[in-house]
Amino acid sequence: MQLAIALSLAACFCTATGSVCQRLGATSLGPSSAKAGGFDPWLVFRLARQSAWLLGFACMIAGFAFQVAALRFGPLALVQPILAVELLFVFGWLALLPGLRGGRASRRDWLAVVAMSAGIGVFLRAASPSGGRTQAPAGLWWLAAGAAVAAVAIAVALSGSVAGPATSAPRRAAWLGIATGIAWGFVAAVIKELSARVTGGPAAIFSSWSVYALMVAGAGAMLLTSHAMAAGPLAASQPGFTILDPVTATLLGVLLYDERLATSPAALTAELLSLLVLAVGARALSHSALISDTAPISDPAPISDPALISDTAEQ
Repeated sequence: MQLAIALSLAACFCTATGSVCQRLGATSLGPSSAKAGGFDPWLVFRLARQSAWLLGFACMIAGFAFQVAALRFGPLALVQPILAVELLFVFGWLALLPGLRGGRASRRDWLAVVAMSAGIGVFLRAASPSGGRTQAPAGLWWLAAGAAVAAVAIAVALSGSVAGPATSAPRRAAWLGIATGIAWGFVAAVIKELSARVTGGPAAIFSSWSVYALMVAGAGAMLLTSHAMAAGPLAASQPGFTILDPVTATLLGVLLYDERLATSPAALTAELLSLLVLAVGARALSHSALISDTAPISDPAPISDPALISDTAEQ
């Protein structure tokens, strides 16, 4: 169990580093269809030309590897809530490297850090995740996949419904962040299924449906992440990543893998209060000046697309 916690924290560090680098790459790219409320299937490839984004992508892959290892030694209900502290590492990077922003952390920022740390600690203590199985029945997987796709589709549709002036960009980013958090929560559930086959070697891995489901779900989650990053500041999108990912994964852990959480009245009360404290802390920290106004290290790259130049002139 302690190994799972350590691996989860390593995954947090890598994904947080990836988030900062990818956001820097997205802001260097210039205006995109994501900011205009559209959906650009080629956005990932355009971002791949940004060195900061590529570094962030490499960090995300490392985080993914640590997450696979963590889920090999611990249940979803333990691993995914720990990943909520990713935002603390994002904040840490921006606080320790003022060259990214040129500002300093405020007292409110540090209070939010304490609130998030306390929230996740109390939740894990109260919930005491345990039990579970390594694989889930096919019928439950179809149910989980249908529910996840429907929830993501609704969030994406709502992100498009707020298309309009530039002031609505944070709202679009927020909805896309929610969709992304749900998608990554589902991806974590698939990773849990795949992790049970890792010890069987390549033959066991590639003969399983889970590796191909992971490719599809992971590609979709990556596309959503790219659009959320490009649509607005981390202040808008990060809370969706931070909260919906562990909540979705925890629910799927109970549904698919029969993982058990403490359900006594005292435990449930503590769990709900700790999640509330975690959510409040995440929201407060995401509105830190260090995160909400993150600027690229260098000036934005010149925009060569005439359509993008026209959009910029109109703004």
